[in-house]
Amino acid sequence: MTSTPLRRLLASLLAVSLALTTAACGVERSSGVEGKEVLRIGVKYDQPGIGLRLPDGSFEGFDIDVASYVAERLGADRVEFVGLTSGGREEFLAERKGDLVVASYSITPLRKTMVNFAGPYYVAHQDIMVRKGEKEIRGPRDLKGRRLCKSEGSNSWKRVVEELGIPAELVDAGTYGECVQLLLDGGLDAVTTDDLILAGFAMRQPDAFRMVNARFTDEKYGIGLHKDDIGGCEAVNRALTRMYQDGTAERLLSRWFAPTGLKTATTVPQFEGCG
Repeated sequence: MTSTPLRRLLASLLAVSLALTTAACGVERSSGVEGKEVLRIGVKYDQPGIGLRLPDGSFEGFDIDVASYVAERLGADRVEFVGLTSGGREEFLAERKGDLVVASYSITPLRKTMVNFAGPYYVAHQDIMVRKGEKEIRGPRDLKGRRLCKSEGSNSWKRVVEELGIPAELVDAGTYGECVQLLLDGGLDAVTTDDLILAGFAMRQPDAFRMVNARFTDEKYGIGLHKDDIGGCEAVNRALTRMYQDGTAERLLSRWFAPTGLKTATTVPQFEGCG
C-alpha cells in the first residue's frame, strides 16, 4: 500500500505533468491557423483579377475572395492582407510574418520542402501573352531568341528556358506588373505565366494584348502555411472542399474570369496532402 507522503509526491508530479502538457497544447494551438481571431494573409498586390491593391489600400481579386472564404471557415474574426512579391512568399511564412499565403502560389517539390501546402484550390495552366499585333508567337517554341520576362521568384520562365530548353532572351523584372508594362512599352516580346494571371492583365487592356492559348503546363495553386502546421493544412482543405461543394468557387471564377472568355474548371481539384 502506498504511503501518504509518496501519494502526495505522485499527485504533485502528476499535476506538474498535466500543467506542462496543457501549456504545450496551448502553444501548439496558438501557432496554427485554425481558430485564430486574426489571420495575416500574404497576397499579390499587382495582379488584376488575382490580387490587386486598390488606391484606398484594400485588396480585390480571386485569391482575395478565396482567402476571405477560407479565413471565415477557419473561424477568424478579421483578416489582414499583406502584399507580397513572388520572391517573398517563403520568407513570409518561414519568419512567421504571417499565417497563410494565397498568392497564385504554384505547388512545386522545392517549395514543399520549405512550406506546407493546402489544396490546390485551383489548377491553372501556363500560357503566353503578347502584344495584340504579334502573329508569329503561337507557342513556347516560337519564343526562341525572343525577349521573355524573368519575374523575380517565379518558375514560369524556367519552364521555357530550362525545362523545354528554348533559348529565349531573358529580361529581368521584379513583378508581373512590371513585365506587362515592359511588354506594353516594347521592351519585351512576350510574358509567360499562369493563364489566370495573364487573363487578368489582358482584361484590363483587351486592345493591347493577346493570349496565345498555348496552355503547356499545369500550375497547382496552393495555400501556403507554416511547415509544421499540419492541422491547419487539413482544416484549410476542408474549407476548400466546402467552397466547391456550395458553389462559391464557380461563382468566384465566373466573377473574375468569365469576361475574358477563359474556360475554368469548377470541380474540386485533387489535393496534394498535408505534411
